[in-house]
Amino acid sequence: MIRMIAAGAAAMSFSIFGDMAGAQTFHPGERVTGDHFSGRSPVIARNGMAATSQPLATQAALEILKAGGSAVDAAIAANAALGLMEPVGNGIGGDLFAIVWDPETGEVHGLNAAGRSPMSLSFETVVERSGEAGAIPPLGAMAVSVPGAVGGWFALHERFGRLPMSDVLAPAIRYAEEGFPVSKTIAFYWARNMRILEQRHADGQIEELENARATYYTPEGAAPVEGEMFRNRDLARTYRLLAEGGRDAYYEGEIAETIDAYMRRIGGWLNAEDLAAHRSDWIEPLSVNYRGYDVWELPPQGQGIAALQMLNILEDYDLAGMGFMSADALHVMIEAKRLAFEDRARFYADPAFMDIDARALLTDDYADARRALISMDRAMDTVAHGDPAILETADTTYLTVADSSGMMVSLIQSNFRGMGSGLVPDGLGFMLQNRGELFSLDPDHPNAYAPGKLPFHTIIPAMVTRDGQGVMSFGVMGGSMQPQGHVQILVNMLDFGLNIQEAGDAARWRHDGSSPETGRIGDVAGLGEVFVERGVPDDVRAELAARGHVIRPGDRSFGGYQAIWRDPRTGVLHGASEMRTDGAAQGY
Repeated sequence: MIRMIAAGAAAMSFSIFGDMAGAQTFHPGERVTGDHFSGRSPVIARNGMAATSQPLATQAALEILKAGGSAVDAAIAANAALGLMEPVGNGIGGDLFAIVWDPETGEVHGLNAAGRSPMSLSFETVVERSGEAGAIPPLGAMAVSVPGAVGGWFALHERFGRLPMSDVLAPAIRYAEEGFPVSKTIAFYWARNMRILEQRHADGQIEELENARATYYTPEGAAPVEGEMFRNRDLARTYRLLAEGGRDAYYEGEIAETIDAYMRRIGGWLNAEDLAAHRSDWIEPLSVNYRGYDVWELPPQGQGIAALQMLNILEDYDLAGMGFMSADALHVMIEAKRLAFEDRARFYADPAFMDIDARALLTDDYADARRALISMDRAMDTVAHGDPAILETADTTYLTVADSSGMMVSLIQSNFRGMGSGLVPDGLGFMLQNRGELFSLDPDHPNAYAPGKLPFHTIIPAMVTRDGQGVMSFGVMGGSMQPQGHVQILVNMLDFGLNIQEAGDAARWRHDGSSPETGRIGDVAGLGEVFVERGVPDDVRAELAARGHVIRPGDRSFGGYQAIWRDPRTGVLHGASEMRTDGAAQGY
């Protein structure tokens, strides 16, 4: 029997980990506690907790916490380690977003550490060089925007850090110099991404690949395999420059000069002036209340409010009464996703270029109007709004850290598609991102390319508070899966009573698709496609298909999940990590 709660979910206590199951029947080999599908128990600790996508990075965060560092110090340490150990998902050639719960002020703070497009690259040049494809190529210099991650580190550290940055970066520097054993899932994607880069370079889509080969191949000329030791001494040197020279070493010093010279040599556009002009912005997160909990996301140019729009639509449905993994519950969630994502495609962009206030999409009246379009017995044939850009595939890392003071950090960082652009500046040990691919070439779209503009972003951190306390920091990686994943995690916990680990281990669905006007992203008669994992029962799949949904086997990425829940009554921390990948939650 799967544990559920009654429809009055909003009245639940702060802790949702009590035994709500009653008598259960188990079979040999199944877990004797919790749901049979759950891969592991939550990690429980009192003093500090970290959850990342690589166990050694999680240990780096705990090392910093035990040395007296804040949750922010530990998050930076973990992110630096992941830039070394998980280059398939992130690195200091990419952007960063974060939400911080500050227990001293009782406030949620948002940081947008994304970079802008090069000032020397015009819209006309982009259109001309994009050719018949009608979109910015995913690899090469034209997709490169200013990397914002390092600026984000120092903005976070200046406000919330306790230890010097030399101490914070020390674990990552040590691993980069001495080496680390590559974990299984990362090894798989490392080899796959390098094969793609080699093929695209052979096709002439990447200006040069020698630096990437020198950085990411072993001395034998291949991607490292599971368990193989790997070093990146160039990255160790770059991290030392940051530890000694601070933010300016990256945006105005030796690193900036190296990037500038490299891009000039290969005919790229990003230059020293673009790097010097970069800034990180503290921004106000937006929230909606779902079942008595305030859920926080960052506003556009990211896609976080798509999750809030979905929650607003779902608030008036009795999902608990419908039943966990039921056709009714999945149907309304999928339809809510379709409605929110059409708005995402039409409106989300650099806020300086948006023609609406994002808050207008989060009102109760707007949710009521969108919800009225949903029929329980039939999927919508078409959904208003459209023109989605290519927003469906990305490689990202998400991490979260909590310390003994009550501070919680939700941090997400990415090079975007694959490992990034394929371009590694001379001797720096990291690849530049290809986030600029997400600009639209429709001049009338708010996300249309322009020099010095922030591109649309898929990476989103999340935070949950209640009654003035931070209770949960979480995220789900994976392009357009992220808002869908956020909603599924919250529904699993707040409607169906699953604990923080079970909520991530439960089978997921992913809707990919667009309106028939665009015919892009795997559109099937305007319905799109719903990819479901094996844990979704066969009869539920059949019922969803009968209602008009196009159901496919789960051959898509369903994201990577990390989360920390703090019980406000006791301060005890509950950590969870993605069972589908290499991640680990650990505490002390």
